[in-house]
Amino acid sequence: MPLVNPLSPDHSPETKKLAEFFNETLGFCPNSVLTMQHRPAISKAFINLNKAVMANEGKVTSALKRMIAWVSSNATGCRYCQAHAIRAAERYGAEQEQLENIWEYRTHPAFSEAERAALDFSLAASQVPNAVNTEIKSRLYKHWNEGEIVEMLGVISLFGYLNRWNDSMGTSIENGAVESGNQYLGKHGWEKGKHDGSRY
Repeated sequence: MPLVNPLSPDHSPETKKLAEFFNETLGFCPNSVLTMQHRPAISKAFINLNKAVMANEGKVTSALKRMIAWVSSNATGCRYCQAHAIRAAERYGAEQEQLENIWEYRTHPAFSEAERAALDFSLAASQVPNAVNTEIKSRLYKHWNEGEIVEMLGVISLFGYLNRWNDSMGTSIENGAVESGNQYLGKHGWEKGKHDGSRY
């Protein structure tokens, strides 16, 4: 069982209204948000931050943002967020070849040099200790402007919060996320782990 049980989607009408955002991104309201409802100010602030971070104001596409989220979640080992990120990437139009080869983004021809720079940034920024350096910066600036880099780091930082929240909480993973995790990540050993709702 998770550390704290999620509340009903109807618990907070204001959170429920804000959480309609996730019907587009995932097809369901995540259990992580339903758990945050124990303190509604947190759930509302999180949803609004998520919407701001995922808004598109430059060349960083919705699909790339979700792939950045996947790389970050893979680096930290959060299986819940890995599955959510790959599912959202699919729903936002990531190429099938990219979804099926996300583990090989550094070498697979489905990824551009600009995408590789962004995904390497995500990997470096998600490590402890942090590994962002002058080489990462130089590669980013070949393809992206400062606003776009801020958008990327917003995604990485948002998922830093989510990775810690969901792995510490042992958030039970939803069926739709399990389907996407199995489809795209299962061949590399992805499984629900502590997020299966019974092993915590």
